[in-house]
Amino acid sequence: MNSASTPILPPASDAVANRRALLIDDEPLARLELRRLLKAHSQVTIVAEASTLQEARHTLGRPGYDLVFLDVQLRGGTGFDLLDHIAPGAQLVFVTAFDRYAVRAFEVNALDYLLKPVTPSRLATALQRLTDHRTATVATTTTGSNSPFGAARLAMDDRAFIKTGGTTRFVPVADIGVIKSCENYTELFLADGQRLLVLRPLKAWEETLPESHFLRVHRQALVNLAHVKRITRTGEDDVLFELTVPLAPVPASRRQVAELKHRFSAAGLDGLLP
Repeated sequence: MNSASTPILPPASDAVANRRALLIDDEPLARLELRRLLKAHSQVTIVAEASTLQEARHTLGRPGYDLVFLDVQLRGGTGFDLLDHIAPGAQLVFVTAFDRYAVRAFEVNALDYLLKPVTPSRLATALQRLTDHRTATVATTTTGSNSPFGAARLAMDDRAFIKTGGTTRFVPVADIGVIKSCENYTELFLADGQRLLVLRPLKAWEETLPESHFLRVHRQALVNLAHVKRITRTGEDDVLFELTVPLAPVPASRRQVAELKHRFSAAGLDGLLP
């Protein structure tokens, strides 16, 4: 493949186990090196390449691929600008020279990452993860629409990738105190008092955040137990979660709390239960 944008081959048969990959990188030498490394892996066929955001959007909008190697820094923007264009079910591997905490976020939210310069052993590990990982077709970290990210859960010491108001940022999971549902959006209440409105449903957060600490206390709120200061009983079947974040107490059904007692125990917070 000599051109930056090449035609995609017809869709492969379901019986074929091979991966059909796109390479998106604005550095010709980086694409050349990745092609060279992938020659050692016969299960991966490169079906197209792109070097700019415009080429990438066009290429991602065509069928016939199930794997994307995506550079973070591209001419005219970043790889983040392309997330909504990746076909549902396609798996994503970032290729990046980002700093360490961002790379850790990619490792959790994307299927995997490759840190430039890519080494043969690291590429082999990423491809093994492709074999082990089930293709994801549900939303996870970005918008709540079909996303390329897998369903791997974040850990408390991870950083969540957030896209809000046309900007992107990384938020420490431990700093998220409460997440409230606002129809198709959710509002994040952070430890320092910030509020972030994100186009992502509450259910997607529930499936991504650490289940040992984040509890759905009622239909429209997810609470981080690490930020629960006190739980008080307000009636026969009702309780209030008082929080360390600047927010009014969050109500919850006593029945719901009873069903989740094992999670309080796992988090070492048994003493909070009224």
